[in-house]
Amino acid sequence: MKKVLLVGFLCGALAVLVFHQGTLWVLYHQFPLIKLLPFVPEAFRPASPGFSIRSVPPLGVPQVLSAAFWGGLWGILLAALIRWARLPDLLTGFLLGAVVCTVVGFTLVAQLRGVPMWAGGNTIVWARAALLNGAFGWGAAFLMRPFSLRGG
Repeated sequence: MKKVLLVGFLCGALAVLVFHQGTLWVLYHQFPLIKLLPFVPEAFRPASPGFSIRSVPPLGVPQVLSAAFWGGLWGILLAALIRWARLPDLLTGFLLGAVVCTVVGFTLVAQLRGVPMWAGGNTIVWARAALLNGAFGWGAAFLMRPFSLRGG
C-alpha cells in the first residue's frame, strides 16, 4: 500500500512536469508546424507555453506546483487501478487523464472556480484538455512501469 501511494504520487507529480507541461510547451512553441495539419484550427494553440509560476489561490503557490500536487493525487488513483484492477497500464493512464481528469476539470473544478461548466461548450478547449490530460495519464503510467505495481 505504501508503495502504491509513494510511487503513484511521485510519478503523477513528475508526469505533470514532464508530459503535461511538456506537451503544452510543444503545442505552444511548435504550433506553426502543427498548424500545417489540415484538421488543426488556429484556436487550438495554447494561450501560454506552460510552466507558469503565477500564484494560484487559495495558498498562493505557483500554478505548476499546484498542478504537480494534483497530478500526484491522480497518480495515486492510477497506481491503485494498475495494481488492483489489473488493467492495461498505458491505456488506463491515457483514459484516466483524457476522460476522467478532463470531465472532473470541466464539472467539479469549474463549479468550484465559478467558471462555465464544460468550458462553455467550446469543443476546441475540450480537445486540447483531453490531449494534455491524456499525455499526463499516459506519462504517469509510463513512469510507473519500472516499479512493478502489479501483484497481490
